Amino acid sequence: QVQLVESGGGLVQAGGSLRLSCAASGRTFSWLAMGWFRQAPGKEREFVAAISRNGASIRYVGSVKGRFTISRDNAENTVYLRMNRLKPEDTAVYYCAAADGPSDYTIMVVGAEYTWWGQGTQVTVSS
Repeated sequence: QVQLVESGGGLVQAGGSLRLSCAASGRTFSWLAMGWFRQAPGKEREFVAAISRNGASIRYVGSVKGRFTISRDNAENTVYLRMNRLKPEDTAVYYCAAADGPSDYTIMVVGAEYTWWGQGTQVTVSS
């Protein structure tokens, strides 16, 4: 069983930055493919970014490309999401997700592919 704990959310003005962290425990972190998803009020959960178990492969949803950066520190069992130039439409609850990664290059962009989820952290961007 993997436990995921997100942190780093908050209220920020448009154009500002935040860094989300997701600390994992309960499994060898370097075996896990990781992802970030978000859900805004009244909307479906949306893929944001994913990273393979060794960081060799990364993918973003188009709306955050060039603004968000996903990274991981396997020594610290943590995945990060650096969010720059935030926009009001980025407002959502952000969730960290994990799944066993079949290879160093496998990434997952569909929520159903992930096995474990964090509790979420709220990000609010004011205009």
